[in-house]
Amino acid sequence: MQQAAPRTTLVLGGARSGKSAYAERLIEAVPGPWLYFATAQAWDDEMRARIALHRARRSGDWITRDVPTALAAAIAEAPGPVLVDCLTLWLTNLLLSDADLDAETAALRTACREARGPLVLVSNEVGLGIVPDNALARRFRDAAGRLHQSLAAECDRVVLTVAGLPLVIKPQGTP
Repeated sequence: MQQAAPRTTLVLGGARSGKSAYAERLIEAVPGPWLYFATAQAWDDEMRARIALHRARRSGDWITRDVPTALAAAIAEAPGPVLVDCLTLWLTNLLLSDADLDAETAALRTACREARGPLVLVSNEVGLGIVPDNALARRFRDAAGRLHQSLAAECDRVVLTVAGLPLVIKPQGTP
């Protein structure tokens, strides 16, 4: 008997690890329309170019919404499959706006539990390097680690991408 696809998946990986493309394929495997919640903000030309590359890779069947901070509310309102890319940019936006990270994380966990359709969350794994040399970078790295642990506990499946290859680190059905 084949197991149903996971309702929630957390996809982690380093920069250019293939996590976004992998996450897009996961959502495209279910009937659309597919929602893409983009958390990036285009503050400069380099970031605008990155956003353009991501948009160009996706077919016209995707509905893209810019969601720099109000992610839990957007997920709660979504009627179907959602891809969130990416949680570390969302976290950066929250840190820079002095938001309550614990409250935002709790709201996101609730939204994940109550999502109406499949949900795939993409995030950068930033905790594998050296200890950052400044307080804000250390705060960000630590907050990202706590966020990932919290969501990994909530999600049905967790995948780590390395060199474009997905490694399932929490198979569906694992507590």
